[in-house]
Amino acid sequence: MTLGTLIAVTGFALVATMTPGGATALATASGANFGLRRSVPFIVGIALGLSLLGGAGALGLAALVLAIPSLELALRALGSGYLLWLAWRIGRSGSPQREAHVTAPVGVFGGMLLLWLNPKAWALAVGAAATFGEKASSPMALAVAFAIVFGVCAAISMTLWSATGLMLSRVLRTDRHWRWVNAALGLLLALSVLPMWVGR
Repeated sequence: MTLGTLIAVTGFALVATMTPGGATALATASGANFGLRRSVPFIVGIALGLSLLGGAGALGLAALVLAIPSLELALRALGSGYLLWLAWRIGRSGSPQREAHVTAPVGVFGGMLLLWLNPKAWALAVGAAATFGEKASSPMALAVAFAIVFGVCAAISMTLWSATGLMLSRVLRTDRHWRWVNAALGLLLALSVLPMWVGR
C-alpha cells in the first residue's frame, strides 16, 4: 500500500469515526459522567472492535455477513436493543456524584459489542474494502493496514469525544443540569438507531 493510499485510508477512517453517531454520543456521555480516565476501557473497546472489524472487512467477512439477510437483521435487532438500553440508562441518570453507586462506565467488552452489533460499522468495513482493496498488494496486507488505521483513528476520535464530555461536565452545576444533559445524550443515542431501520 502506497503512502498516498495510506493517507486516504486514514482520512476515511477519521471522518467515519469522528462523525456523530451511537459511539460518539456514548463517548461524550462517558466523558461527562465518569471522566476521561474511567472512559479509557470503553475507548479501548471501541478501538479494538473497529480494528478487528476493519481487518475482517478486508478479508471479506463483513461482505459475507451483510449478504445473509437473516444475520444482518439479527445484527440490527441486537444492536438496536443494546443501544436503546444504553440510551435509557444514560437518559435517566443524574449527577455522577449522587449516583456513583448506581452507574458504571461501559467497559472494553461493551465497547467492542457496540461495534460488532452495529450494521453501519459492518457496512463501513465493506465500503472501505471495496474502495481501497485493489490498492493493496494482498488481502492480508489490507487487513493489517485497516486494523491498525481503524483502531488508531477510533481511539483518537473516542478520546476527543470523551474529552468534550469532560469539558461539558465542568459547566454542569446542579443535578437538574445533569439530568437535562444526560436526557439529551440518551435521546441522541436512541436516535442513532433510526438509520439502521429507515429506508429499508
